[in-house]
Amino acid sequence: MKPLMSRTDDTGTLQDLGRASVQIVHDLKNQLNGLKLYATFLRKRLEKSERPKDEQEVLGKLISGLDRAADDLSIIVQYGRTIVLKKQTGVDLPRLVRDICLNLKGTSCKVSFESESETLKGEFDPAMLKEALNSICVVATKLRHDKDGPGAITVSVKPGNIQAEPGAIIEWSGLRDLDHDPFKSFAGSDEIKMSLGAKIVEAHDGLAQYKNNSLVVILPLS
Repeated sequence: MKPLMSRTDDTGTLQDLGRASVQIVHDLKNQLNGLKLYATFLRKRLEKSERPKDEQEVLGKLISGLDRAADDLSIIVQYGRTIVLKKQTGVDLPRLVRDICLNLKGTSCKVSFESESETLKGEFDPAMLKEALNSICVVATKLRHDKDGPGAITVSVKPGNIQAEPGAIIEWSGLRDLDHDPFKSFAGSDEIKMSLGAKIVEAHDGLAQYKNNSLVVILPLS
């Protein structure tokens, strides 16, 4: 019978497996980029010839699929690496979230912003936190309750507490009922982005969760 591994050995094995998985995913991404290069070359050849249009359309869909797969693999590689924060003091959280919402208004995303306080400042890595919250916001717009209607999701920022310390709560409401927590799933491109966003929030000693048909992020205001 194989002896049981100690907790230390088990942790080391998982870390080794994680590093190996990241390398495998990175190699797969390189292979996909190579396939895209050949497919793009073939499409240019088809455009110069008199091949049927549907053949060019199929090749275009293939290239788009390769792009999406490569993007997903990039996010998985990023997820598998240690997050190194470059924190700055006095980061204005309501302003950061408001800027994200304003930038999305020029797209197909439907977002409205609310803030109960304009003085919620903390020590964050503004670039990484903005990346995380932007990904969450984009995915939230796809999860809105009336996804085929004119309605928009509401993003609110308000004071709160995390582990009995002052904090800020960011909530995306107006979402439809889900049968899983999108912050803890890798079942598709959006869930991968959400999981990475949650990891960045947790690196800031925060919390990300799906609760009562809303996405909720709580961040400490140290």
